[in-house]
Amino acid sequence: MKVGASATGPHTARIGPKTKIRCRDVGEDELLGEVLRRLVPGKAVAIGPGDDCAVVEMQDHGKLLALKTDCVVEGVHFFRGTNALDVGWKAMMRPLSDFAATSAVPQFALITLIVPEKTEVTWMKELYRGLRRAANRFEVSIVGGETSSTPGPIAISTSVVGFVERSRAVSRRGGKAGDDLFVTGRLGGALSQKHLEFVPRIVESRWLTDNFSIHAMMDLSDGLGTDLPRLARASKLGFKIDTEKLPLSRGANSDAAISEGEDYELLFAISPRERDRLEHAWRKKFPKLPLTRIGRLNPKSEIRNPKLPGGYVHFQQPR
Repeated sequence: MKVGASATGPHTARIGPKTKIRCRDVGEDELLGEVLRRLVPGKAVAIGPGDDCAVVEMQDHGKLLALKTDCVVEGVHFFRGTNALDVGWKAMMRPLSDFAATSAVPQFALITLIVPEKTEVTWMKELYRGLRRAANRFEVSIVGGETSSTPGPIAISTSVVGFVERSRAVSRRGGKAGDDLFVTGRLGGALSQKHLEFVPRIVESRWLTDNFSIHAMMDLSDGLGTDLPRLARASKLGFKIDTEKLPLSRGANSDAAISEGEDYELLFAISPRERDRLEHAWRKKFPKLPLTRIGRLNPKSEIRNPKLPGGYVHFQQPR
């Protein structure tokens, strides 16, 4: 199961070709920084590696192509024995949550199944029922994929392709000093069941970019304690939050809301001049879904970022 974990702090030196440092020693962000360092985006790449979705140019110059791949792995994202339908639902919805973060519209999906030979066919059929059910929720067509056997745990990789209008594409990188920070829904407690049943905020994201100028946005999959610093770093800014204002799920405390992860809510930055209009329009459009201002983005040199309980960091989960 994907659980909250505190990062031990990144290595600051560049990792050389002969340096014997393991993935668990550096964590996901620094590892990606190393392996992506020499990638040179082509001229058609609008948003490249390091964000929620890759976004590239299309022949229709008013739209950009959005691409995302994600995976769920037994023992990391779900327990052995978890209902296969729920696993399929989560495997499809995780990349769709990243589409929500980019305000993109998903259209097509490819599924790669990596399972042990002993896996029962009935389990596989139920898994695909979950995948189909999730895809149908957002009119996504599953158009192909791959299968492979493995001696290790089950893994399902889902790749999704879609589009986003050039004027509505959002990344983590556009935050401005003084922006308000908002989150949708409630945080914490997702590991009990929500992480297997969540619905990505695609509808809400599309509404936001149709009605407001959203400067930066991402989905909260690894926990506010990990994802908020990522958004601030991408925007080259600092941040301040009021932990007493965090919208908590029933039974959750602020530490859980910050560190557990698996919430799949939206975190976004918007000008404070839009605050009143946003809050009023949101209550009218989504009366059952909370929208909460939790803080703001600051100039990086203004104050030191607050120390937050760490969210989930791949390769540094508790052992």
